[in-house]
Amino acid sequence: MISLDGRLKAAADLCRKGTTVADVGTDHALLACYLAQNGASYVIASDIREGPLEAARRTVKQTGVTNVRVLLSDGLKEIDRADDVVICGMGGELIADIVEGCGFLTENTRFILQPMTKPDLLRRRLYSAGFEIIEERTAYEGGRGYAVMLVRFTGKTREIDEIFALTGKIVDPKFLRLTAEKLLKNARGMDRSADFRESAEALRKNADIILKKAEELI
Repeated sequence: MISLDGRLKAAADLCRKGTTVADVGTDHALLACYLAQNGASYVIASDIREGPLEAARRTVKQTGVTNVRVLLSDGLKEIDRADDVVICGMGGELIADIVEGCGFLTENTRFILQPMTKPDLLRRRLYSAGFEIIEERTAYEGGRGYAVMLVRFTGKTREIDEIFALTGKIVDPKFLRLTAEKLLKNARGMDRSADFRESAEALRKNADIILKKAEELI
């Protein structure tokens, strides 16, 4: 049985049983094979490069799963359908590009997204493109916190405010404190230049709001 790290386990826990899952950017297909062993009816393990797909094929062979298809694909371009789409370990901007380019959207399609960078940008683009976040979970590795988002398409576009862009639907006080600390660190760096002091003050105000939110959840 495959064991996953915290980020991938949090993503796996958001996938539905008995569904077809697309694991985009599968790398070694650890997540894909774990899902195949734990309730997914069928898993498409895709990557844009042949190198990771060779590693994915080895994992599939070693685990003995028979319901995983390994596929060369740039994002979702070669995938005709999936109930759940998992995209982990990429930058927020690239994830947004892939999600927005999905060609098989229905009201039942779910996206499980774990950005390594720019989660605020990802949240903004999701809502401006007619998606909404259903739930967010958190995971930790090497002292860093990561958000894992469960997303669906509604067709209703809207702009979100700065605090929601930064924190989404996260209700983990530890993660919120880490987010505030990062904002304060960036503000201190901006203080060195008079041109950025106004921006630094805005970051501090956002950090204060997020810290208060964290305190309310304790």
